[in-house]
Amino acid sequence: MPPRSHPDEFEGRRVLVTGGSKGTGRTTVERFLEAGARVITAARNRAEDLRGVEFVAADLTSPDGIRALAEAALGRLGGVDVLVHVLGGSRAPGGGFTALTEDHWRAEFDQNLMPAVRLDRLLLPQMVTRGEGVVIHVASIQWRLPLHDSTAAYAAAKAALTTYSKALSKEVGPKGVRVNVVSPGWIYTEAADALVQRLAASSGGTPEAARRGILEALGGIPIGRPTKPEEVAELIAFLASDRAAAIHGAEYIIDGGTVPTV
Repeated sequence: MPPRSHPDEFEGRRVLVTGGSKGTGRTTVERFLEAGARVITAARNRAEDLRGVEFVAADLTSPDGIRALAEAALGRLGGVDVLVHVLGGSRAPGGGFTALTEDHWRAEFDQNLMPAVRLDRLLLPQMVTRGEGVVIHVASIQWRLPLHDSTAAYAAAKAALTTYSKALSKEVGPKGVRVNVVSPGWIYTEAADALVQRLAASSGGTPEAARRGILEALGGIPIGRPTKPEEVAELIAFLASDRAAAIHGAEYIIDGGTVPTV
């Protein structure tokens, strides 16, 4: 029988979470801290009330920022046992594909794909050397259900992240490192609210109309609400734990039933 969750299941484990100062990333940091892990995270700005975590002020959309985080993880913690890449989001305007410039496309990939690729390249070798480790990339159901008006570039980047993750799992799985993907649906965080505000501004409508538009574009959410950050963090914790020791190279969707196909 697989082990059950217990309060100190990550005692002594070294966990890196990207984008851990707010939203789902912060909730994930808190979940690991509660279970006894040593946690390091990075963001441009630290949340003043974030306690008990090693913090690195860095722009993770740049190679220099990723390098600073990796060096801090190796220097302060001596390595990483669990790497959770939560960083992501979209700042692209609404208006369809013609509204997206070269800079918009580059920014979406620099935020949603390349940080994971760069960080893995720097930190997976020490996992492979030890013969154990866990990597979890947070993608999105948008790679299956892109919103053409607002998330085409974001969805494309998350699709690339999902495919990259599968390729990585085939390479490092035989060496003791598990790689999985978590693909949330609509999580109502600060970033989700910012998307609503951008869509309202671009259409000249109200935020409530923009929220309805997102729900309609998604085809509705059968459970009747967006996913909570705490629910995503719990799934991440499960996949990082020994309870999921045989789960590898998989994608876990957590979307309240939004994706309409099996």
